[in-house]
Amino acid sequence: MPRATNAPASRERRKRVLDSAKGYRGRRSKLFRYAKDATMKAKYWAYRDRKTRKRNFRNLWILRINAACRQFGTTYSRFIEGLAAAKIEVDRKVLADLAVTDEATFKALLDKAAVALDRKSAA
Repeated sequence: MPRATNAPASRERRKRVLDSAKGYRGRRSKLFRYAKDATMKAKYWAYRDRKTRKRNFRNLWILRINAACRQFGTTYSRFIEGLAAAKIEVDRKVLADLAVTDEATFKALLDKAAVALDRKSAA
């Protein structure tokens, strides 16, 4: 019985891995064995760092909002609590953008949050 090597499929698979390893340095882009490891690691890092990027941006937005709040004499947590009391739903990304680009609008939101928080604590 002749030996079956599945040559076309194997060659296609190896070619696909080497194509995805294009641009890597040295043998990692030339030899299948090393390219396979390199692409597997690259996919692992890409998946992990997509999550990390979200985490980093959230931290950055909170930092910017807090810095803008402190300019007006309040804190981030009080501001968020006030927005919840005022039933204003704006996400952190938009709040951070407002804090950086449109200070007047951010101040208006801050005032509304403060009024709602005062009203909540008085009741």
